[in-house]
Amino acid sequence: MLKETIINLFYIEHLKVKEIAKRENISSAYITKVIKQDNRYIQEKQYRKAISNKKRKIDQNKFAKNKREKRRIEDNYSALQAQLEQDSRELSKSKHLSNESFRKWNYSAYTYNPSKKRYEFDERLGRAADVPKYVKERY
Repeated sequence: MLKETIINLFYIEHLKVKEIAKRENISSAYITKVIKQDNRYIQEKQYRKAISNKKRKIDQNKFAKNKREKRRIEDNYSALQAQLEQDSRELSKSKHLSNESFRKWNYSAYTYNPSKKRYEFDERLGRAADVPKYVKERY
């Protein structure tokens, strides 16, 4: 009766030897001895190995995906931090803002003209005298 229970738990419910030992309160050595006598042992071993390989592959893919996502977030944060430092330096340098800095600051007011290789101010917005009409592209 005990042997049948062990065989059912191992081959049908696919429990591990340790789980069966804990559940039935018997030694794992006895369980191993019983299951190895069954002719399904090799087939069950291959089945469990295949499942383990699939699970490992899924876990490796999740790990790699999480690592890539973490690196992307760190890269975005680093780029944002560098941009903030550059903007801070540009704005604190002097009282006068360069034309390029002004264009970056007001990027929606300028459109790029590829034939002249420059950014041009949208005159429909109304332009004050100290606002640059166009800003040449920097290389």
